[in-house]
This record gives sequence, structure tokens and C-alpha cells, in this order.
Amino acid sequence: MIPGGGRRFFGKGRMGVSGGAMRFSYTLVKLVELLRPKRVVGNTEVEITEVGSLADARSGCVSFLGNMKYRNEVQTTNASVVLLPPSYENEPKDGQCFLFFDNPSLAIGLLCRDIERKCALRPALGIHGTAVVDDTASIGSGVSVGPNVVICPGATISDGVVIMAGCYIGKDAKIGEGSILRPSVVVMDFCEIGKRVTLSPGVVIGADGFGYETVDGVHEKIPQLGNVIIGDDVEIGANATVDRARFSCTKIGRGTKIDNLVQIGHNVTIGDGCIIIAQTGISGSTTIGNHVVIGGQVGIAGHLHIPDGVMIAGKSSVASYKSGRVLRGNPSMPINEMNRIYVLMRQLPELFARVSSLEKGK
Repeated sequence: MIPGGGRRFFGKGRMGVSGGAMRFSYTLVKLVELLRPKRVVGNTEVEITEVGSLADARSGCVSFLGNMKYRNEVQTTNASVVLLPPSYENEPKDGQCFLFFDNPSLAIGLLCRDIERKCALRPALGIHGTAVVDDTASIGSGVSVGPNVVICPGATISDGVVIMAGCYIGKDAKIGEGSILRPSVVVMDFCEIGKRVTLSPGVVIGADGFGYETVDGVHEKIPQLGNVIIGDDVEIGANATVDRARFSCTKIGRGTKIDNLVQIGHNVTIGDGCIIIAQTGISGSTTIGNHVVIGGQVGIAGHLHIPDGVMIAGKSSVASYKSGRVLRGNPSMPINEMNRIYVLMRQLPELFARVSSLEKGK
């Protein structure tokens, strides 16, 4: 028996297994209606039940050409439907269909989003019997609250929110309309989550910021009294953490996408539309502008300002910022300058040999 009166917790979904993935079914008519290709060539009677790469696809698969270096694989793929750029000129094989798009990668992404929406296992509407919801919490309409969720006093859960198993929503926290909190997400006291935000498993929003003063060799804790405010349409990957501010708030701007295992320190402000890749760490009180792209394993020191549109290559260390649209290296500098340094570094063995030879000649 299911705890909480034995009622069904998971909502219905057409979900099966094919190669470990969600199972679905689309006729070509439905696919065209959803994706609106510029042109359709080939068999219009196909049915799609899987998504696969060009190399691994089999009959019933839909695949795509997103990178032109895989162009030759279109000729040999067994996919029933292939999403292609307008520049592709060869004809489909018998029984195969080509759909043409300005951006095939975006088209396959839209399809995958529709598959996830239809097939993913989601909690049924209502509050599971094992959830603990304080009487003073406000719960909107069309909300799903899963097993062992805790919702603390004064919390506000807006319409259409999905809170999966094991999540914790702190005192006076706010979760915006249509947001999804996947299993084991923690949103601490007073934090605010915008509309249509997705928090992946293990995300922690509003953990205590890392603040200490060392007095006579003892690290004295400095309480962090602020909160975290996350804008609309933000996505945060698994086990990422966003610390609450020492004072005021830590902010994540609208539409920003944050990968797994990212650490964002207290009082950081991140602008709109940024991309932050896995294992990046941003130290306290740094401000990141709009549409900044930060590669994997980047470290950014505290109290810096990174302007709008800057791109930082993976594994860079940003201890200061003076100029540059694209940064690279440790310590980071404008990428053209760093590239020249890397070229010169490869010449160092020859240079040392020449210097040694000159010294011997003396």
C-alpha cells in the first residue's frame, strides 16, 4: 500500500523503455505539426519511437545533423527521420524522411522537450500523505507535492508548482508559478524562486554563506542574514549550490542556465541569460553581467565585476578583470594574448637549447 491512504502518487504517463530511454510515438504528421520544418522530403508514413545519434540510430529513430563534421553519417544512418540544415543536398533512402530546419539542433531540442513533458513520471496533483505542510503555508492550485516533502511556516507555493520527493522548503520561502523542484532540492528560509524555474536533484538554494573572521587563531563565524532571489526561467543543475547573502541578497537573473556542481558564493549577482558550466566556483560579492558564458572548472575571485557578454574559457582562473571580451588561462587574460603566450611556451625548449649553446661558446 502506498503511504497516505494508498492513493496513486505518480500521474499517468506513456513511458516505456527503449535502450534505457523514454518511449514515445509520433507520426510524421504530428512531428511536422510540432516542429514546422521548412521542407519535407521522403516517406511521409513513418512513425517515430526513439531518438538516436546518426551512428547508432535504427529504424523508428529520429536523428539530426547538428555538426557538419558528421555530414557523411547521414548517408549511412538507419534513422527513419533525419533533421537537417537547408544546405544538405543528398536524397533520403527508401522509407526514410528528411526534415529541413535552419537550426536542426534547436528542432531536436524542441522535440525532446515535448517528449519529456509527455512521458516523464510526475507526481499527481495534490499533497502526498507523507508530506509535512505547515498550516500557515500557502499552496496554490494545480500543485503537486511528493512523498516526504517538508514545507515550513509561511512558505508560498504558487500555482502549478511540482515538488518531488524529499524536498525541503524553508520558512517564508516563495516558489513561483510553474516551477519544478526535482528530488531532494532544498530551498532555505526567505529565499525566492521565480516562475518556471527548474531545480535539479540535490540543488541547495540559500545555504549559509562561507563567512569567518579569524581572531587569535580562531575562525569566528559571521552569520549570513540575507537570502537568494532567482529570476524566471532559470535552470540549475544537480548538486549546484547558491549561498544566501551576508546582507541583502544573492541574485540569479532571468533565463540563466547553471550546470551541475556549480558553487555560487554569498552576495554574488548573476545577470540575465548567462551560461555557467559544471564545477565553476564564483566567490562572494562578485557581479556577473548579462549573457556571460563561463566554461567548466572556472574559478572567479570575489568582489570582481565581469561585464556583459564576456566569455571565459574552461579551467581559467579569474583573479582580476581589466579588459577582454573572451578570457583564457591561469591567470586569465584576453584570449589572443594568452594564445600567443602558449605558442611561445612551446618554443621554450628550443630557446633554452640555443641559450645553452651560446653560453658554452663563451
